[in-house]
Amino acid sequence: MSNDSTSRILAALKARVATEPPGARLPSNRELMADYGASPVTVQKAMRTLATLGLIESRPGVGTFVRAVRSASPVDYGWQTAALGAPHARLPALSTTQRGTAPDAIGLHSGYPDRDLLPERLVRTALTRAARTGAAITRSPSAGNADLQSWFASELAQTAPVDITAPSARDVIIVPGTQSGLSSIFRAVVGPGQPLLIESPTYWGAIVAATQAEVTLIPVPSGPDGPDPEAIQRAFEQSGARAFYAQPTYANPTGAQWSPDQRRDILEITRAQGAFLIEDDWAHDFAIDTDPHPVAAHDASGHVIYLRSLTKSTSPALRVGAVIARGPVRERILADHVAESMYVSGMLQAAALDVVTQPSWSTHLRGLRQQLKARRDMLADSIETHVPEAHIARRPLGGLNLWLRLPDGTDLERLVRECESRGVIIAPGSEWFPAEASSPHIRLNYSGPNPERFPEAAEIIGSVLRGCGAS
Repeated sequence: MSNDSTSRILAALKARVATEPPGARLPSNRELMADYGASPVTVQKAMRTLATLGLIESRPGVGTFVRAVRSASPVDYGWQTAALGAPHARLPALSTTQRGTAPDAIGLHSGYPDRDLLPERLVRTALTRAARTGAAITRSPSAGNADLQSWFASELAQTAPVDITAPSARDVIIVPGTQSGLSSIFRAVVGPGQPLLIESPTYWGAIVAATQAEVTLIPVPSGPDGPDPEAIQRAFEQSGARAFYAQPTYANPTGAQWSPDQRRDILEITRAQGAFLIEDDWAHDFAIDTDPHPVAAHDASGHVIYLRSLTKSTSPALRVGAVIARGPVRERILADHVAESMYVSGMLQAAALDVVTQPSWSTHLRGLRQQLKARRDMLADSIETHVPEAHIARRPLGGLNLWLRLPDGTDLERLVRECESRGVIIAPGSEWFPAEASSPHIRLNYSGPNPERFPEAAEIIGSVLRGCGAS
């Protein structure tokens, strides 16, 4: 029987069931076949659909009956209030960067590059190859795939001075994305109630991970040039902190890259304090005007805990990153990682390694640099033309974002809301401050889809902004 016949029989049976009282016995399938002139397959499919919809129920050996329709009544979950108690940590609401958008909206809020900027063919091929290997059906070692560990270690070693002992593969822990790595580091290295120095503004995900770990955040001001080493020195001395979380290369959201003098001075301050620098090298693959120079490459004594992710630069589906740590701290982080995640999918590790070891990976990164430069400049030019009230302290040297300072008194919530109503999704800068925001900002991602619409988006932002000033 055709699908049309099935639909016809289903409609007839629905009407029949609707006229019967709950518990009424329905004719057998053989009787229904005779009544409707339908085949056994058609009747069986229709009856299965009615059962799935909850309209009928089958009692083996007895027959099929009309199911009583139960009216939905509110469920009381109030008992959970006492069982759960007060939350251990007040986590922020879902970040604006994680929101979906309407198909016709201009999305400038996301933290991920557009699909057009990803090595899609490399990723698809790598996943296909990985699926054919033992990685698809075997457990990965807790610390990760040995070859992928070696790759991450060699990447860091490439920028190390000749007199610095580079990290080895054994120093590498493969994690399911560096967000997971941050959580393990904050729990294992800092601990609940203990102080952690953190740049302000900084990556919102680090704020969330620290909050969840019940770490006490000590903000250190940071701008387009990064933080002042003297401010870090004072913060260490006043707080007694033994760790500092920072993004020395193309910081999110400011785009700042530390100068060679800053890298040297801040590393020396960290050493003198007997502390750890937690270096998040999230944008290593998103260089534009300069090259990345990780602080960890200049550290041979285990003061720098280094994180690098492949998720943004390869594919959001490849949740693979690495933590590189030396000495006893590595064992603490690994123990927390194993307790939290056990291990990372061996298939995803194999695919990630396949992508980054292909000769065309380097070619992709060279092309990506040019594409990001064009998009950054297009969005920055559009903002300068249509939103002259906004201030861009410096065009970022790499990364994915523009950080805009808005006029004092700007109603930020209203700006975000009204821009969205006009089809432009932006992220309020308040999400990137670990304490109160010093001034109103927005963060715009120039690596999202439809860059040809950047001028249109900027014109809308400028128009709305002029109506959201101080009263």
